[in-house]
Amino acid sequence: MNKFITEPERRIEIAASCDILVAGGGIAGVAAAIAAARRGKDVVLIEREYALGGMATLGLVTIYLPLDDGEGNQVVFGLGEELLKLSIEHGAEANYPKAWLDGGAREERVQNRYITQFNPHLFALRLEKLLLDLGVRIMYGTLAASVAKDGERISAVIIENKSGRSAIAADAVVDATGDADICHLAGAKTALHAGGNGLASWYYYFSEGRVSLKMFGLADIAPGMAPPPGALPEGERDPYAAAKVGSLAPMRFSGVDGEELSRAVAAAHRKMREDILQCRERDETYVPVSVSAIPLVRMSRRLVGAYTAGDAESRVHMDDSIGVTGDWRKRGPAYELPFRTLYGHETPNLLAAGRDISVTDSMWDITRVIPPCAVTGEAAGTAAALGDDFRRLDVRKLQSALESQNVKLHV
Repeated sequence: MNKFITEPERRIEIAASCDILVAGGGIAGVAAAIAAARRGKDVVLIEREYALGGMATLGLVTIYLPLDDGEGNQVVFGLGEELLKLSIEHGAEANYPKAWLDGGAREERVQNRYITQFNPHLFALRLEKLLLDLGVRIMYGTLAASVAKDGERISAVIIENKSGRSAIAADAVVDATGDADICHLAGAKTALHAGGNGLASWYYYFSEGRVSLKMFGLADIAPGMAPPPGALPEGERDPYAAAKVGSLAPMRFSGVDGEELSRAVAAAHRKMREDILQCRERDETYVPVSVSAIPLVRMSRRLVGAYTAGDAESRVHMDDSIGVTGDWRKRGPAYELPFRTLYGHETPNLLAAGRDISVTDSMWDITRVIPPCAVTGEAAGTAAALGDDFRRLDVRKLQSALESQNVKLHV
């Protein structure tokens, strides 16, 4: 039996054209689309699922991690803060940041980090309304399958959805897929996370008259947050996450292999089912309400950009900083994020955002969460609105635009 088939050559219809194509509707992609649309650009956002928010909503990772440095200083502003407020527009599920939103004293802000927990369904619906109100064209159920290039530049992204295979022409592309899919398809240099991903499958459950979130598997627990029930002792926690909850198979997966990813999801589901049944034996009112609808991939594939940022660069001045983030895992560090981490040498009209940016493996665990994803997404969308050759973009002009959007550039 042959191991390969040859597809016949075919003409691909250009189904749409736009100024800026954003691939991925997680927090980074949403932030990029908002920033570009607010600057008057025609934006198309493609998302393979049928809701926005990515891990934050479909993955039920409903923890909006800190906007501060843990020492009482807010470092994330702009869309990073705007989206936090939007996520709890109809009330926080837990950890309402009273010290930050209600004028608390500095001592209160030091004690209580700028963090919250939101309802994923309300947040996803609110994000969708915001984008539609801005005129962003959202294409759900749409996967980036390939790219067409004119020399070094991407001229179109080839997509597949219920309409079949077609293309979207764009002047600039923002890769916010979480797995650097566009970077990979375009031939940009990429790297895989050496540690891979551990199993997790978060779920909501109803018990004793209320609905609660269970961070089953790997859990992101910031200082000041109570660890979830069943969290392993500090010395036994996974090195690539803050805590491990429950007993999951010692399996790690890359996140970019289809068969491997399917096995990982099935393994997490099996363990989650066992956990639910064990809980029901102790409490007959215990029933699952919703489970993660996408794989909980934290770090998979990223761009190898013009600069690779590392976690040793806390409070280091970056001339081309496009925003600041803290370290959700501990107090003290604050990082200026260089624009050079968002673009590579190979493809001039392509930017990365969110989990796709160019960072070391140790820094990846810092930049993969909601606040820095919003920071880099806003920067990518703003940059794409200003030009389409990012290797030559006037960084001072970009920084001025970001400052006008209330972004803090330097520590």
